[in-house]
Amino acid sequence: MYDVESLGTEIEPGSNVLVTGPPLSGKRELALDVLAEGTRDGEGAIMVTTKDSADRLLKQFEKREPYEGRPVAVVDTVTRQQGVGDVRDSDRIKYTSSPVDMTGIGIKLSEFLEAFYKDRGIRQNRVMVHSLSTLLMYSDLQTVFRFLHVFTGRIQSVDGLGLYCIDSTAHDDQTMNTLKQLFDGIIETREDGEPSVRLANA
Repeated sequence: MYDVESLGTEIEPGSNVLVTGPPLSGKRELALDVLAEGTRDGEGAIMVTTKDSADRLLKQFEKREPYEGRPVAVVDTVTRQQGVGDVRDSDRIKYTSSPVDMTGIGIKLSEFLEAFYKDRGIRQNRVMVHSLSTLLMYSDLQTVFRFLHVFTGRIQSVDGLGLYCIDSTAHDDQTMNTLKQLFDGIIETREDGEPSVRLANA
C-alpha cells in the first residue's frame, strides 16, 4: 500500500487518482506533498510538468524533501517549447518538444519507470502529471483520453501511484466525466477547506 500521510489514507498500488479543483486551490502543492512523502520513505518520484520548467518544479520539491542522490525525476514539456534549445536529457530530467508531444511524454515516463523499477529495483513509484488542463488546451479530448489510457495502464503495470492534476473550472462536465472513467479515485481540492478523497477501493 502507498501510505499517504498528507491525506490520512492508504492507496492501493497500481492506482491512478485525479486531483481536481479550481485554480489556486493547491492541487500541485498537494501532489508534490504526496510525492515528497514517498521520497522520504525511499520510493521513486516522477513529475510530468506541462506548466513549469523542471528546474522550477525541483526547487518546489526540494522545499519539501532533499532529492540529491535519490530517485526523483522530471519529464519537462515546457523548456524546449519556450525556445531553450540546448537542453539535454539527464538522469534526472528528460525533455519533450512540447505538451503536444504525448508520444514523447509516454516514452520518457517509461524510461524513468524502467530505470527506477527494473534497474534500481525501486518497487514503489509515485508519479504526478501537472496538468491535464494544459494537455487539453493543445489537443482534443479523444487524443488526451487515448494518451491517458496508455499512461494510466503503465502506472498500473508497475504498481505505481499516479496523481493527475486538472483545473475543474476549465472544462465542461462531459470532458470531466469522460476523463473520470480512467481513474480509481478522485481528490477534490478547495480554496477554503480540506481536500476530499474518494477512492474506488477504499
